[in-house]
Amino acid sequence: MTFKQKQLALYGILAVAGIAAPFVFPAYTFQITVMWVMILFAVTWDIMGGQMGYNSLGNIFFFGAGMYTCAIVQIGLYYDVAQYTASYGAIKVDFTPEQYFTGLVLGIIAAALVCVVFAVILAHVVFGLRGPYFAIGTLGVTLSAGELTGAWEYVGGGGGIALPVFPGEPDDRALMFYFMGFGLAVATFLFVKWMFSGRFGLAANAIRDDEEKAEGMGIRTMRVKTTGFAVAAFFLGMSGAVFGNMIGFIEPLEVAFPSVTFGIFMVIMCLLGGKGTLWGPVIGATLFHAFKEVTWTYMLGWQWVMLGGLIIVLVVFFQQGVLGWMQEKWPELFGIEVDEGAIATALAGPEIDERPHRGEAAQ
Repeated sequence: MTFKQKQLALYGILAVAGIAAPFVFPAYTFQITVMWVMILFAVTWDIMGGQMGYNSLGNIFFFGAGMYTCAIVQIGLYYDVAQYTASYGAIKVDFTPEQYFTGLVLGIIAAALVCVVFAVILAHVVFGLRGPYFAIGTLGVTLSAGELTGAWEYVGGGGGIALPVFPGEPDDRALMFYFMGFGLAVATFLFVKWMFSGRFGLAANAIRDDEEKAEGMGIRTMRVKTTGFAVAAFFLGMSGAVFGNMIGFIEPLEVAFPSVTFGIFMVIMCLLGGKGTLWGPVIGATLFHAFKEVTWTYMLGWQWVMLGGLIIVLVVFFQQGVLGWMQEKWPELFGIEVDEGAIATALAGPEIDERPHRGEAAQ
């Protein structure tokens, strides 16, 4: 079986497993749905952090912006948002099934488009920064967004917003949001795979290796970075819209703009799996989500200690990530051909001519 055939077989197995999971493990539908969201987080973060070398700590901004945009569209189509979010209960709310699904679809579309606009605007601000200054600048954007939203009474301020109630059975609701999360994760992965399989991927990697040289070679680095940022924002905005409706309630600091949790988890998942690779973020997100669920369930109170221990192990033993370690150990599984003869020659060093030179022979 060729490497391409192995890839297709793997894709088929994962697709079948993803479709069957909520029926095989119905009690864990919500947890598996969150895993798909985590995979989307990791894949979108890797666009900038792994492929271009711009380590952002503010990608979660688009997740929250998409969440609030979707909520405003869903509610604003049929009710006054300010009255809906009023703490004194100004109006009685009753969404019909048609209103619910129409608002949800339009809200998800609006979330994606608004986040792309935000990404283009922010790109002209944050991409003037490099290295740790870029990371701090993007983190500042997210923290500011959380605080400003918390003071915006129109969307409920710090009290948050209760999203429209799903007009159906709880099991149907769980399945709908599961397949929405699954579909978004698959679409994100396939789009990123396609995007980095051509010239865009080469340009992005050139920026990561040496941005000044890339510019000197004629690569429009600002356009490439803005495009990558916008693609990440597009999918993160949709994931925020879906996630907000799935949990049914959003507020600024812990749900919409959780920079201390989801914002950091994005980075850790890519480092765990191996950043700058296609499958690394997927593997890292899956392993990290399993680790998080176990520690948050059975080691409550020590979960942050365990998370810190995981980060230490990553930095000390797995700097290349799990995928990088696997590629070194089993290269044939990844279609990597190793010339053992060339490696042996390189390790042996230059050949030494043991024959005597002309002068030595005369002596």
